Amino acid sequence: MSRYKEFDGYEDMLKERLSKKRFTHTMNVAEACYDLAERFGGDKKRCYLAGMLHDIMKEDLPERQRQMTIDSGMSPDPAELDTPALWHAVAGAAYVRQKLKIEDEEILAGIRFHTIGCAKMTLLEKIVYLGDMISAERSYKDVDKFRKICYDNLDKAMSVALAYNITDVCKKCGRIPHYTFEAYNFYLKYNKDKETL
Repeated sequence: MSRYKEFDGYEDMLKERLSKKRFTHTMNVAEACYDLAERFGGDKKRCYLAGMLHDIMKEDLPERQRQMTIDSGMSPDPAELDTPALWHAVAGAAYVRQKLKIEDEEILAGIRFHTIGCAKMTLLEKIVYLGDMISAERSYKDVDKFRKICYDNLDKAMSVALAYNITDVCKKCGRIPHYTFEAYNFYLKYNKDKETL
């Protein structure tokens, strides 16, 4: 059950669109976003909804994800267009705007940038980016350490997360969007002790 009765329809739709594993992740992210919003004075309901909807296009047809990314009007970076794993974020924001008629630009940006980040993110956008990385089912090495960083300082957590994610992409010889580099450079100043995962 979703935390908000008015979102039950979205929950039912997500159950239909996503595998059981992805649906569990989605609801866990919504809860993580709610908790971070509560901790840092964010809008709990809007953060929860953005978390709920962040992966709405994740398991849709790849060609549909790519076309929606191209047609989104959200300035996808060439690296995003070349990386199938990134399509769902832009396509997800486009889907939420077009099909669900949600016009909240901050929620749309939270979904659009939840995989790659960008500089000067709003509180909600940071919460969705980080909530996706610390949701309850996540079990990568140092996830508990990272959860502590997130609950201590969101800006520092962004710096640590971006360094971790860029390193991960580089290990796989993947392309990195300019948005991610800009985010990394922007948030580095918040990580004075150069903490990493």
